[in-house]
Amino acid sequence: QVQLVESGGGLVQPGGSLRLSCAASGFTFRIYSMAWYRQAPGKERELVARISSGGGTTNYADSVKGRFTISRDNAKNAVYLQMNSLKPEDTAVYYCNARGLDDWGQGTQVTVSS
Repeated sequence: QVQLVESGGGLVQPGGSLRLSCAASGFTFRIYSMAWYRQAPGKERELVARISSGGGTTNYADSVKGRFTISRDNAKNAVYLQMNSLKPEDTAVYYCNARGLDDWGQGTQVTVSS
């Protein structure tokens, strides 16, 4: 079965950095576009960044453009999200997802606060 395990979240001060990881299994990872989503308390889940199956194309939400970088390693079945210049409004639970699959992991909490 599909498994997505996110990790790397934590508490960080504004302006700090975190690198999230997502370990995927149970499907042919290399043929799927992958994405990171986030959900803040009381808000809907939103798309943060997406990367094509081969890694050559990336897209970002306007709110994170220039600060976040999505990448993947198809040999390791993993997708990453490097988050720099973090702001309090980035506080949320972050999830990875394979496009076209309705499977979600437990997410990883990111809290940006001084």
